Amino acid sequence: MNIESLKMFCLVVEEGSISQAARLSFVSQPAVTRQIHQLEDAYGTLLFDRTDGKLRVSEAGKMLYPFAKAIVGDFSRSKEVIKQVMGENNLNLNVGATFTIGEYLLPSLLGKFKKKMPEVRVSLTIKNTPGVLEDLANDVIDMALVEGIVESSDFIVEEFADDELILVCSPDHSWDEQIPIEELLNERMILRESGSGTRLIVENMLRENGILDKIDSYMELGSTQAIKSAVEAGLGISILPRLTVERELQLNLLHKIDIDGVAIMRKLWLVKKRQRFNKTGVSYFLQFIQND
Repeated sequence: MNIESLKMFCLVVEEGSISQAARLSFVSQPAVTRQIHQLEDAYGTLLFDRTDGKLRVSEAGKMLYPFAKAIVGDFSRSKEVIKQVMGENNLNLNVGATFTIGEYLLPSLLGKFKKKMPEVRVSLTIKNTPGVLEDLANDVIDMALVEGIVESSDFIVEEFADDELILVCSPDHSWDEQIPIEELLNERMILRESGSGTRLIVENMLRENGILDKIDSYMELGSTQAIKSAVEAGLGISILPRLTVERELQLNLLHKIDIDGVAIMRKLWLVKKRQRFNKTGVSYFLQFIQND
């Protein structure tokens, strides 16, 4: 039994196919099967059920998988630490972020980090909250920065910033600086797609104020930029994170409206997996965020 066998076992579990694992690893299917058999001999039990022509993870395989993932992950991190000690600063940081954070907050943040730690190679993946958390669970990324609430006990969740959601309309809209919330019922609300962290927060606020079910006219768009353009063109109004509309407010392309008695504040979250050791690149970035 060796690390490569454990790594291959994890890949077969995740892909659900020996042939797909072989293709992704650029080896033959018999080579993958040999590594699985070596593990099964070492543990004295079958890790997969091969009945009815389908490959299924056995109960023993399901029990082994999280341990195998942890061992493979720790081994990878240990190699990175040793390379650093030997002067081979091949440091990597894979960050996942939700759309708002990834498009409006992280570029400047990562730019500052790269100036301070130029030896760290950074990659950024942007998806909605469920997609980012799935990547984190599967070790595609090292950490996640999200807007939505994270309820899984498998992760460590820490606040790293605050943000405010504000009501915006086109500059030539007839609204005054402040309106009662019932005024929203007379407008077309432009929302992000279902599953968006921003949309969930907006819908919760509208529900708490008793008007969510009364909104008849709304438009759903798949990006914040598309929503901003639609609002600017007078196609409707929207409630968006302040950090996404700072430029438009300064240029008077959008107009901020206060809602009587309503303030929408939210936390932005840094999410990590529960593990014994952090990659060096992750440790550097965590220190940077805490001190920034």
